[in-house]
Amino acid sequence: MAATSGSVCLQRCVVSPAGRHSASLIFLHGSGDSGQGLKKWIKQVLNQDLTFQHIKVIYPTAPPRPYTPLKGRLSNVWFDRFKISNDCPEHLESIDVMCQVLTDLIDDEIKSGIKKNRILVGGFSMGGCMAMHLAYRSHQDVAGVFVLSSFLSKTSAVYQRMPRGSHPGLCCLSTPPAVWHLSIPQNE
Repeated sequence: MAATSGSVCLQRCVVSPAGRHSASLIFLHGSGDSGQGLKKWIKQVLNQDLTFQHIKVIYPTAPPRPYTPLKGRLSNVWFDRFKISNDCPEHLESIDVMCQVLTDLIDDEIKSGIKKNRILVGGFSMGGCMAMHLAYRSHQDVAGVFVLSSFLSKTSAVYQRMPRGSHPGLCCLSTPPAVWHLSIPQNE
């Protein structure tokens, strides 16, 4: 399956729910990886696919693009960076383009009958940063956002959209890391 926005097409790997589909989880990979690679890694960590009774898990793959930290070589990344540092300004032009592409993916879920407040967005590393931009800057009405092993620039545009007094989330995995609880009720 693929989601498109203009000329950008996202390949995606999907884990269907065991029962009736009533919520969706969009899980974004880190730089240089793929949706299939993230799904495989999760399966290695959990010794099983990340599956739920009513939640469809979607692992999209970022399209290849020139990536400045790799001296312009192509890599599957959600956006470009001037360098990998939280002291560096964000490359908002490329972040905003990808927010629109991922909005198309969210819209696909809505068209299939899933309410936006039943869509959870998250990611690992660069995918976590992208998820924060997507949720806080474009889709504050999604069910939630989660971030694993990621960072935002100190002057990130995300901070301007966070509710006053809130702080960026911290997500920790315990050993074994199979203790994941998502609070999207099965029935709504």
